[in-house]
Amino acid sequence: MTERTARAIAIDALGRVDEGAYANLVLPPLLDRSGLPDRDRHLVTELVYGTTRMRRACDFVLERHLRREVEADVRTALRMGVYQLVFLGTPAHAAVTTTVDVAPARARGFVNAVLRRVAEAGPPRWPNPATELSYPDWVLERLVADIGEHDAMGALRRMNVPAPSHRRPDGYVQDPASQWVAEAVEAGEADVVVDVCAAPGGKATWMAHTAGRVVAGDVRPSRAQLIAGNAVRTKVNNVSVVIMDGAAAPLRGGSATRALVDAPCSGLGVLGRRPDARWRLGPEAVDQLAALQRVVVEDAIRLLAPGALLVYSVCTMTTAETLDVDAWVAEAHPELEALPPPGQPWRPHGRGALLLPQAAGTDGMFVLRLRRP
Repeated sequence: MTERTARAIAIDALGRVDEGAYANLVLPPLLDRSGLPDRDRHLVTELVYGTTRMRRACDFVLERHLRREVEADVRTALRMGVYQLVFLGTPAHAAVTTTVDVAPARARGFVNAVLRRVAEAGPPRWPNPATELSYPDWVLERLVADIGEHDAMGALRRMNVPAPSHRRPDGYVQDPASQWVAEAVEAGEADVVVDVCAAPGGKATWMAHTAGRVVAGDVRPSRAQLIAGNAVRTKVNNVSVVIMDGAAAPLRGGSATRALVDAPCSGLGVLGRRPDARWRLGPEAVDQLAALQRVVVEDAIRLLAPGALLVYSVCTMTTAETLDVDAWVAEAHPELEALPPPGQPWRPHGRGALLLPQAAGTDGMFVLRLRRP
């Protein structure tokens, strides 16, 4: 297969993402059908994830060279060309020629002219950090306000670096931060663990290797099927999958010796792994999700047996979803004892711990461990 074929697949995937598809869902089947060798598969992934991630920065570069509005499919090709020129360092001739080859036929002359002007203009002069790093203004402003400029900028820069792939001994691919959260549950052979928001099942299947039983739930049947499929693939037979609302689990109170609330969240700690997520979320979602997190935690506390451990985690770094949830739990349930948080590379954050993406090259996470007396 040729690089032209790789770029054609990348253009196809990018077009679907622009229409609302998720990059991590649309790309694998395209690659599976492509027959591409590994080198070209990696190129496709880099082009799709990178162009999606750096969309705002690419559009800024383009605007200086566009004299009219362009159709969505033409802009997609232009963005991919700019990504190669500005961020990948692809030689200008190769970046322009190969992009023109896969651009819409009606606009190839136009794409050629614009990309040549981009190449001749040299490095861009960015108007602000949010544009340069290609994030919505609110994401940068919120993280700076919540964790400070130094840590926020470090996290945002790190999440623009392609996330490495980590394969567990059982074959499942999972970020180490998620494994560390699952290990914080300390599930043993005598434990019944309830994972109330378990899909796609990575943490549930990892805990299952040491737990007696894992009850893994998700409110959507399709997501529950993912958990079941991953349990089969990782060869664990002690995971019971339940279709359930984590805010009102159909389980008996006091039935769990361990509970994991890996709550729905803004996902601002996994923007490197989910390149399109930064463009899907608005600032109002953070507080809406924080309210949901309280409800899910409240119901999970109901499930705890005496002496049971609850682990609350979110893959984000906002105060509303970390420290504020911690403060709410402390006030609403003073009977719960906060246990020592994980050590390095985590750092203390309230009564829990925060893992910044730049600390160990992982996703960003918050974890809080609580024990019922």
